[in-house]
Amino acid sequence: MQSSPIPLPVERALRRVGQSISLARRRRQLSQESLAERIGASVNTVRRMEDGHPGTALQHFARALQVFGELDKFENLLDTAQDSVGLALMDQNLPQRVRTPRRAREPGAF
Repeated sequence: MQSSPIPLPVERALRRVGQSISLARRRRQLSQESLAERIGASVNTVRRMEDGHPGTALQHFARALQVFGELDKFENLLDTAQDSVGLALMDQNLPQRVRTPRRAREPGAF
């Protein structure tokens, strides 16, 4: 099975994330070998991650962020409370009116 080509905006975003990981690693004076050891991956995986390779497993990015003390940023990648498109779509499906449900008539009531 052949995969579809990576859209250019996705490719650029992966490259930027990779560059940011490389910069964060170097600012912390970590070698690629040291980061690889700390995230439980090979040096080649770290290189591919820093190059923005689309086949790099997401867990490696998450583990790198944990090493950098930035895992909360990974957890907040898609904050559903701030998802304006999703919230707008939900709002479109809201009923125009909300009616009180009919209560069962009590015996003897008209």
